[in-house]
This record gives sequence, C-alpha cells and structure tokens, in this order.
Amino acid sequence: MASQIQKQPRFRKVQAFATDYAPAVVTQYESERSGMQVIVADRKGPKINGYFTLATEIFDDSGAPHTLEHLVFMGSKNYQYKGLLDKLAGRAYSQTNAWTAVDHTAYTLETAGWDGFAQILPVYLEHVILPTLTDEACVTEVHHVDGEGNDAGVVYSEMQALQYSSSELMDLRARRLLYPENVGFRYETGGMMEALRVLTPERIRDFHKAMYQPRNLAIVVVGEADHQNLLEILDEFEESIKDDIPLSGGDFKRPFVDSPQPPPLKETVVETVEFPEEDESTGEILVGFFGPDCNDNVSMTAMEILLTYLCGSSVSIIENIMVEKEELASGVTAWWDARPNSVIWFQPAGVDADKLAFVEQRLITLLKEVASKPLDMAYMSECIKRDRRQIKFHAEGSESFYSNNIITDYLFGKRDGSTLAELQTLKEYDIIETWTDETWRDFLRTWLSDAHHVSILGKPSMKLATSLKEAEEARVAKRKAELGEEGLKKLKETLENAKTHNEKPIPPGVLDQWPVPDTSSIHFIESGTARSGKARSLGNTTNHAQKVIDAAAPGLPLFIQFEDVPTNFVHLTLHVGTAEMPVKYKPLLPLFQDNFYNTPVIRDGKRIEFEDVVKQLETDTISYQINGAGRVGDYEGLVIQFQVEREKYSTMISWLRTLMFDTVFDPVRIKAAIVKALADIPEAKRDGRTMAQEIDTGLHTRPESNLVAKRTLVKAVYFKRLKKLLEKDPETVLSWFDGLRRSLFTFQNIRVLVTADVAKLPNPVAAWDVLTSTPDLDTEKDILPITKPWAVLNDEGNFPGSVGSIIVPMTTLDSSYSFSTASGLRSFDDPRLPAYLVALGYLEAVEGPLWNAVRGNGLAYGVSFNRDCDGGLIQYRVYRSPDASKAIEVSRATVAKLASGEEPLDKHLVEGAVSGIVLAEADEQATMAAAAQQNFVIGVIRGLEPDWNRKILERIRHVTHDEIRAAMTEIVLPVFEPGKSNVVVTCAPIMQENIVKSLSTMGYKTQVQQLSHFYDGYGLEAGDDEGEDEDEDEDDSDEEMEDYDEGMDTGDDEDDMDD
Repeated sequence: MASQIQKQPRFRKVQAFATDYAPAVVTQYESERSGMQVIVADRKGPKINGYFTLATEIFDDSGAPHTLEHLVFMGSKNYQYKGLLDKLAGRAYSQTNAWTAVDHTAYTLETAGWDGFAQILPVYLEHVILPTLTDEACVTEVHHVDGEGNDAGVVYSEMQALQYSSSELMDLRARRLLYPENVGFRYETGGMMEALRVLTPERIRDFHKAMYQPRNLAIVVVGEADHQNLLEILDEFEESIKDDIPLSGGDFKRPFVDSPQPPPLKETVVETVEFPEEDESTGEILVGFFGPDCNDNVSMTAMEILLTYLCGSSVSIIENIMVEKEELASGVTAWWDARPNSVIWFQPAGVDADKLAFVEQRLITLLKEVASKPLDMAYMSECIKRDRRQIKFHAEGSESFYSNNIITDYLFGKRDGSTLAELQTLKEYDIIETWTDETWRDFLRTWLSDAHHVSILGKPSMKLATSLKEAEEARVAKRKAELGEEGLKKLKETLENAKTHNEKPIPPGVLDQWPVPDTSSIHFIESGTARSGKARSLGNTTNHAQKVIDAAAPGLPLFIQFEDVPTNFVHLTLHVGTAEMPVKYKPLLPLFQDNFYNTPVIRDGKRIEFEDVVKQLETDTISYQINGAGRVGDYEGLVIQFQVEREKYSTMISWLRTLMFDTVFDPVRIKAAIVKALADIPEAKRDGRTMAQEIDTGLHTRPESNLVAKRTLVKAVYFKRLKKLLEKDPETVLSWFDGLRRSLFTFQNIRVLVTADVAKLPNPVAAWDVLTSTPDLDTEKDILPITKPWAVLNDEGNFPGSVGSIIVPMTTLDSSYSFSTASGLRSFDDPRLPAYLVALGYLEAVEGPLWNAVRGNGLAYGVSFNRDCDGGLIQYRVYRSPDASKAIEVSRATVAKLASGEEPLDKHLVEGAVSGIVLAEADEQATMAAAAQQNFVIGVIRGLEPDWNRKILERIRHVTHDEIRAAMTEIVLPVFEPGKSNVVVTCAPIMQENIVKSLSTMGYKTQVQQLSHFYDGYGLEAGDDEGEDEDEDEDDSDEEMEDYDEGMDTGDDEDDMDD
C-alpha cells in the first residue's frame, strides 16, 4: 500500500513558472484530499529552507497562537518526548525555529542538503498538527508561579520583556484604534501578561483544533528540492493523520479573508501613549493609514515606490525636510503591512518629547504639501528604476524574497494561484512607469494626504516607570500573602512535577532509527579566487578566474581579491584598517560613517551638494553602505560596500575615489549628523541587552578599540560636547574629521574584494587606477597587518575576574540580561578549537543541557556563548530572564557536571553538535555573495589556508568525548567562576536586590551602578557654560557606587530564539 501511495501522491500541480528576473522556478501543488498548499521555489545553494505556515486568527489577547509556537516542540502523538524533534534536527544538519505574527504562525526548518530535510519533515509536521499539548508543558512553557511567588514561564518571560516597551505600547494602541473587536488584527497574539496568567490549557487546545488543520497549512520550501520525494512524504503524512483530524469536510472559514473587514476610518485620531523611561527627553511617533488591498500588485508596488520617494533616503522629501533641514527627528521610516486592507506606517523617531504634537502635524502638513504641487518626476523615475534593480538583486541573493512573498500570497491571495503567478514577472513596473504626475498625486491623495489616520505620540514617563514598579511589587506581595507558605510549597511541587513529566528521557535507540544523513546532498556554492596587486602576496591560484585576471590589462598594485561566481551583479567590499588612526579621532567614526555618503563633494573643480550626490549614487547603484568590518571578521576595521549592475563597475570605482578623497566636511552636515545621533541615544539606552554588552566591552577592551569608542555610552557625552564645540570652534572640529580621513584612507590600509562573474567584468584590474593613482595613496607602502581582536584587550580583558559583578538597574526593563566574560581562545590554530566548537554546540543545543536547565525551567528566554575563536575571551549571555543570576547559577552547575563526567555526554547531542557546525558552514555559503565573502574572510582577514574549513570539519568529526570534557573544563567552566570571570547585568529595578544577593552567594564581588556611571567623554572636556552637561550626569550624587561584600549577575540575537 505504501509503495502505491509513493508512486501516485494525491497532489495536483496547480502551476509552475520560472521568474524572468532571477534564477528560480516556483511550483505550486495542492492536496486533492485536504487542500493543503505546497509551494516550492527552486534555487541553487547548500541550504533548504522550509516554512510551515498557518493562518492564525484570534479575537483576544490570550496569546494562544504564541503559546502553540512553543508547545508544538514538546512532543507529538507518536513522538511523546520533549526534545526529540530538535535532537533529530540537530543530527541532520538542521535547525528548527518558529515565529508568531499577528496573522500567522510559521514553523521553520533550515537544513544543509535535501536528505536531512526529507528525514525531519514528517516528524516535524506531526508535531505541528498532532502535538501532545499537556498540562505539564503549559506550566513550564507558558506561565507558572514559582515556589517564591514570582511569575515565570518561557512565553510569559518573553512578553514580560516586551509589553511595556515603547514600540509595543504604541503599536497595540494604534491597532486598537484601527480595528474593531471583530477583526483579528486588533489583538496581541503574543499574549498580554495579565491574560497569560489566566490562560488555560483547554483554551490553547481549542485554538489548535480550530486553526491547525491541513487545509489551513502551507508547506513553503526554498532551495534545491526533490519534488517527487516531497510529495510522497506529504501524501504519507496525510494518510497517517486522517483518523485524528479531518482532511476535508465541515465548515471552515479562511482566516482574515472570510472574516469581516475593518470599516474605513471615519475621523483622524491622535492619542498620547506614555511608556516607562527615566530619560524623558525624546519620544516617538507612529502614524497609520489604511492602504490598498495587498493583492493589488500594481498599487502595492506603487506604494513601495511612493514611500521611497517620501522617506527612502536623506534626499527624499520628508526625510530631507524633517530630519536633515528642520532637525525635528533623527529619522522617519515608512513601511506597509500586507493585509486585505494594507496599513501604511510612518514613524518619526528621536523626537523632542515637548514637540511630539507639532512634529506629527508637520508630517501630515508635508504630505498635503507634496500632493498640492507637481512632483519631481525625474527623481520619481529614478525611484522606480532603483526599486526594480533592488528586486532583481534580492531575488538573486536572498531566499527570504521568495518565502516572504509566498507566505503573504498564501495568507491573503487567491487559492487558484493567479495572485502567486504575478511573482513570475516585474510587469507591474512597466505599468507604473507610465504614470503621470497627476496619477501619482491622485494616488497620494487617496491613500495618504487626504485620508484619515491614527497617530500615536509616544511620550517617555518616569512617573509611569515608578508606578509600574510599585504596582508589580504590590501585586506579587499580595499574592504571596494570599498563598502563604503552604500555597507556595504546593506551587513549587506542581512546578517540579511538571518538569519531571516534561523531561522524561528519550529511550535509548529511539533516535537511532534515523541515521545521520549523508552530506552528498549538500551542494556548496563554489567561488573561484583570483588576486592582483599586493594581494598576490597571499599566493596565486591557477583557476579560470586567475587566468582572466592575469590576461587583463595590469594596473597599479592595489590589494584586490576577485571572487568568481555566476552573478548578474558586482558586489564590492573595500576593507579599511584603522590601526594608524589616533585614539582621539575614534569617537568621531559613527559621525564619519553617517556623513560619508551624505556630504558635499568636489568634482571637476565644482562643489556638488549632498542632495545631488545621493541622487546620483541612487541612480548608479543598487545599494551602498559603510559599516564596521565585523561582518567580515575584523572588529577594528571599516567596510565600504557597493552593489551595482555590471556595466556600472568603473562608475562605482570613480565614486569611491570621490567619496574617499574629494568630500567636503561641512559644519551644517556634521551638525545634522550629531543632532540625529543625539536624538537616537535615549532609545538606544532603553535596550538592556545592548547596554550590558557595552558595559562589558568597556570593562575588557582598551579605548583604542573601535568597539569601545563607538558605544552609545560614549556618544551620550562626547556628541553633546562636540556639538557645542562645533558651534564655538568649527575649524577645530573640521580639522579632526580631516585628520581622521587622512589616517584612514592610506594605501597600506586598503584591501578590496570584488565579487562578480569575472570574465564579464570590463577592465577588471586597471579600472582601479582611477582610485590608486590619487596622490594621497603611496603605492610603495606595504599593506599593514589586520589587528587581531585579542590585541585590543586591556589588563582586565587579558586576565578577567578582578571586577566581579556589576548590576545596573534600568527603569525601561521588566526583565534582565547578562554578559559573563572569561579568558578564551586567541587563535584559529589552537589545537583545542575543534573540541571547543563541539562543546559549545553541545551545550547550546535546542533541547540540550543548557536549554533544558535554563529555558526549560523558565529561567530565561535564551542563553548563548559567543563564537569568536581568536578574540581572547569567552562570553556567556543570558537573554530576557526573570532573574539572570538564577540562570547563571543553574548554567554553572550544568556545565560542571558535564565537564567532570558526573553527567555523561549524550552521543546524539554530540552528533547534533557536529551537524550544527556543518549547518553553520552552509549558512556562511548560502548565497553566491556569502560564499565569496567567506573566502575573503578565511584567506585575507584570518590568514588561513583556502581549505581550512574542510580540514576543521574533518577534525571536528573525530573529536572524542574526553576532548569535549577537557574543553568544557579548561575554557568554558571559568566563565562561571568568580575570580576568573566578570559579570554585567542589566535588570528591572525590582530585580536588583535578589540578583545582588544571588551573585554574592556565588562568590562574586558586587557593585550596583547607574548607567550614567559608565559614560565616557574620551577626553573631550565639558565647556565652562555647560551646567555640567545638562542631564548628561543625571544626578550623579545618587550614582555613587554601592559596594556589597559579595555577589552579582549577567545578561539576535541575541540568540533570540523564537521557538
């Protein structure tokens, strides 16, 4: 019977088409039994990405959709073991995850190669459709009250960290105003804390029964798929569940599509929403309009282009006027949410709290002004062309282009495939290119300038922060009193019983029924390396690309590495070292980067204002960036990046020369950059994870490091003082920027990566002479070595442990975050590296030891180690925890048992750790550009052999259990040991006392500091007229260090796991 099913899967092909703008084929199938949709986007690469998507509509804030995203992984009808799915995935070069949006839940499966994907797929789908959903799982994963009377649970902890954030409060209030009670978009599908506290397992099961049906499920696959095998697996899956869940029949309304639609807004509503924050200087604004049906491809593409015209860059009219000229906001972003009635959002950020109402009105007035007079149709035409170029680029290089479009079509498109078929071409751009000025202005008036809207003015409030803290303390105290000692004891027993039930071991041999897949189905992208100029010192290759470069016209000896892949575009990365930059210029780097593309230039002896520079750059490129070089493995460098069409190769090089050497440092532009940066600081300081990381970085790294100099904690003081100095003595400030540029753009600092179809590049080497021949570059100089990450550590970074722990209470937090730091590896050649990587993979595994000890007990939403193998430090991070000190304590005990051998290593988790490293390798080579960049990182940045990855993978496969335990003992365990590690914790003020006590009990010295204690002006003194930097020092009299005899705590990412 099974073989007959396999021969004739009961799925009909709805359609198949190749996209005419990128190398991909989209195929749509539909189950003849259930109506389940299967959509495959075939594209080359080592990874298969699956998105198992359900439309999930609910009419309350219970959080039932979100809870299922977690509960599904706790076991299924035939696999009633928590962790089985993820352990299976871990061994099969795979990773599972999930997310919950307001309109759908998606379960993801990322796999290196088809064989692993096919092995896991049926087991995963059974977990989704037939999960166990036990009461015990709901206790640990959703919400419980622990034996001390505190609220906990994985979902609860996650929402606790979000509910009172400015973005959450503003978004939810806006949706309450846009949608009536009978529309699902109104509700918080993540769950409100008060609702999660009373949510029952029965309510969750009812929601699952209503929504989790095959006819409401889309299997979206992006990658090199085996279609016949896929359909056979799905057919067998439907056969296996037919007695448990109806495949067809009965009434089923399509969520959101068959539901009532929101009525048009009858009036404009402006409301103020307060959010807890001690810094009351800046707020935010959120403005929402109803837009066209997301299935109207022409209208939605036109809306995307219109938003680019209005807010896409520093020359777009709203951004240019409100941000660059009037300095009313640090930025104005605009986007749209796909829905039957889409929603168009504008968000001015970094707005003076006293001007929120004025700025909201200014935005609306500007929209009306734009609609009232002729548009700049030349710029609009460029916006259309640029948007089309970017679509082609993303379609070639990003699997999410396909998954996002396919999921949106599944949720709201037509089931006959007609709306999905519009993905085949970009003909909507041909239509839009015919639009006249009046067509555009009618469109603008219809949806924006003449339309009603809702506006939320987000206002920071210290009073609210205080009242929320007091109310929460009173609520918990009242509950503890009501429960009494006996009640708390019963709650503790309930929790322990739930943990015991959930953690029942998987019997030996169960996982062994699935063999570890062969790696032959993993098709890595090959990129051929060629070198010219100073890059030849790394060695020459004899491949086709090198022959092309050798045959090309020679140029000056600039360091250039070419990576040859069959792309239609050119990806350029100009890597710039900063070793020669004086320390005094380092804090200027964020402003220099912001100003790099947004400043006047001199071309052919004439000054070109920044608006014209940006417009021309947008015409000549697909995109352009300047960032820290951490993305290529060098945290002390910068990268300037361009993505262009092939025929613009020489144009791009010409632009590089202009931007590097012919820019004009204009006081007006620099002031605009400072004002924007200052406006963003209060929001940045609300982020507990980032602040913990910044404090940790300053604790262990020298001021010479870019990472230290570019922190928000530096900007908060330095930029304020710099702004005043610019007003008093602009020539001094301008000379600093010129000095920075001169120290940065030298021949010995520059390395170039060109990723392209090399044989099709016009004049690939000599074209660079336009840049290299500038008098500022001395081609006789030798290239400077790249700074190793460990080389910038300070004394504490070289020997961590003397500080102990630092606890920083923050009124913006309802949770806690921690960073624990100890000495780590300093070289990729360290013989312990293979065992160390396997040890980290083992400890971090989903449903592995730390997952179960921390997340499984509701102690944190996630924990993770850093992966820097040459930085000299190991870091352990706790993310969104109700008490990070408890997470650290249980983590230490867990690692100690494994390291000592008291707890034996699980062979399946070891296999999974090895598999995870293979998947990470596939991640680094998932696209042509990524594979090319990885070659550059290995050979140029790290100075390793070309086949280093292959060799390390081979060594990893042969790591022994003794070597893993030794790595845990020697490298990992010290990150939890007082005297060998330091801990930084940011937390809600209510958590401070318990965290201090816990860390003290562990043996850490403790100190409690306010965030402003860590401000650093980098030697730029405050002026005499500064009232001591206004609010910069925030009442330092209250910030004196509180010393405790003992104790402290710690705090995607950061490893923000959705499932």
